Amino acid sequence: MADRLILTLAILGGTGKLGRGLASRWAKAGYHVIIGSRTSEKAGQVAEELNQKLERQLVEGMRNEEAAEACDIAVLSVPFSSQQETLASVKQQLEGKVLIAVTNPLNRQDIYAVHMPPAGSAAQEAQELLGTGTRVVTAFQNVSHRHLQHDGPVPCDVLVCGDDPAAKDQVLQLVAAAGLVGWDAGPLRNAVVVEGLSPILFWINKRYKIKASGIRITGEQAPG
Repeated sequence: MADRLILTLAILGGTGKLGRGLASRWAKAGYHVIIGSRTSEKAGQVAEELNQKLERQLVEGMRNEEAAEACDIAVLSVPFSSQQETLASVKQQLEGKVLIAVTNPLNRQDIYAVHMPPAGSAAQEAQELLGTGTRVVTAFQNVSHRHLQHDGPVPCDVLVCGDDPAAKDQVLQLVAAAGLVGWDAGPLRNAVVVEGLSPILFWINKRYKIKASGIRITGEQAPG
């Protein structure tokens, strides 16, 4: 699958701001992108809006179940409160595929403090729900939709966690295709730290009146 020229990417719950931003960037990079939603009408509406913005027919809309069936790689872009229901509806279709989890387990009553589910992180919960037949990888938790919805480079990096090296490599390629710098941040259990950074960034945004703070990896990389 990694050697195919064109991959089909399904963004489940892709009608939100983050999903739209990723869809636009990947479509421009040459991927076939499907916007998934609970209803085909909503998915089709957002896909058409994106196509008008792109001035080409690059994105299509489907129900989440159909999108998960049609894709090579899926992206879960739903609120944490909807994660369990959404994954239950597409578990069979995601068997044997890679799922990129971008969900943060935010407590809407207190978004400035870290709240983690019993599994350890939203990504680990997703892996438990889907089973070992689906390879869950985390990415984009700390990137604001404000950056993704505009052209040009994004001034923050992406931490990628997962237990399958080949799956992480595929996701790192997609990070680069979206115009960002990605870093292999270790196994899936490290997602607890990556997801936990988001409330901290929200607090920084509030405290210092920053619209979309992010993270950057610094240091001198050894040659070769």
